[in-house]
Amino acid sequence: MASLEQREHENYRVIVLARDRTGILVVPHNGHFQLPSIDIPPGQRTAESLCRVVKNELGCEAVCLFTLQDLLGGGSWENQHYQIMECWERPGTCNSTTLWAPIRSLSRQSFDDVEDYGAIEQVSAKLNLSSADSCLPFARPEWFRELRDWISEEIRPLGIQLTGRVRQFNSSPTFSLLRLETSGPAVWFKAVGEPNQREFGITLKLAELLPDYLPKIISTRPEWNGWLSFEAEGANLADTREISAWEKAATTLARLQIDSIISTSDIGASGARDLSAAALSDLLGPFFDVIAQLMKQQTKIPPTALNELELHSLEEIVQDSLTRMEDLSITDTIGHLDLNPGNIIVSPFECRFLDWADAYIGNPIFSFEYLLEHFRRSAGADPAFETTITAAYIEEWHSRTPTAALNEALRLSPLLAAFAYAAANEIWRDQEKLNDPITAGYLRSLTRRMHREAKQLCERRSLCLC
Repeated sequence: MASLEQREHENYRVIVLARDRTGILVVPHNGHFQLPSIDIPPGQRTAESLCRVVKNELGCEAVCLFTLQDLLGGGSWENQHYQIMECWERPGTCNSTTLWAPIRSLSRQSFDDVEDYGAIEQVSAKLNLSSADSCLPFARPEWFRELRDWISEEIRPLGIQLTGRVRQFNSSPTFSLLRLETSGPAVWFKAVGEPNQREFGITLKLAELLPDYLPKIISTRPEWNGWLSFEAEGANLADTREISAWEKAATTLARLQIDSIISTSDIGASGARDLSAAALSDLLGPFFDVIAQLMKQQTKIPPTALNELELHSLEEIVQDSLTRMEDLSITDTIGHLDLNPGNIIVSPFECRFLDWADAYIGNPIFSFEYLLEHFRRSAGADPAFETTITAAYIEEWHSRTPTAALNEALRLSPLLAAFAYAAANEIWRDQEKLNDPITAGYLRSLTRRMHREAKQLCERRSLCLC
């Protein structure tokens, strides 16, 4: 499925706090100071890139805390990203182009750009507030040292200890993702906030009920909605084009889904979305009402906006396809709306699935359709390989579902998986987000994708799409 937004080149000015929070890292320039400025290329994780540059070019091991936009919204800096970071090594660590400046000694006259000083003032005020705010655990200074101490205690009984190397992949005041190396296998810490807070409960429930398909959890930190787990053994599926790895992923996905059948009620209660046929049918009318309005608002052509007759016909075909799919009596299972290869770790012996914020209970074939779509993007259109992967998936289902039903489900799934993906994304219910041209364009694009899939389905069936 198309991504909501392709991030372009971004520039960050970083405010790196010393361990004791009395100083910040600055760059001397013509008798004044500048904040370090770092460019993040498209497609790279912001936190990981900033940490790497601050370490390699500024000589400081640091973690990201928050951006001013995270906590304060817009302001005089709304066109400039300010990332607040904290050095977790001794504050004397820096290179020849930087120095640690005591915050109390700074004034507007200290900086080339007075906006930098204004940002520092805001940070100083906000740090005093966030230090006591349990709702913003990762905006607090010293949270990383607290986390390291906790992890050290949790892994000591396992006979391993932290060795120092850390990679921070994502950060926000309520979200964190880090990889920490140990004297044994690496460990990962992840914590989630809204809108993905459901991932905490879902992950713990799946680790309890289906432990063979997720990384092994070591411990949890409920007040942070966080958990510590061992790194899964194997390679990220995104890093390989080996057809055997994709076959392994498809086979294991089917086994996971079949094994989940007896636990769907518990998984649903943990926070997984309800994408049963009945639930999707209930979403049809409201979803297409919103899309009809978005199509009328479209000003840029091409692409051509779908008219009311086309949308009405599309809605009818989706409903008919949902009915046909339900008649196949394929049991609802666990599903994954974000089943991209970056969320799958494969080895010759096992396959583990990550990032369950977008878990659902519903038709299992939808998840396979998402996996297949990513395979097409990764390896290109190769009908022979696609047939091999499909055969690996459906082979696991043959003992439970007739071949004819599986084949019909595969014919219906491109359209229905597209609708399930679009309807499950709650942005179409949020009027504020619908006012954003990027969001509106994204939803129109998903609907045009459904329209194309419906046309192709019509070519294989006796349906008529106006």
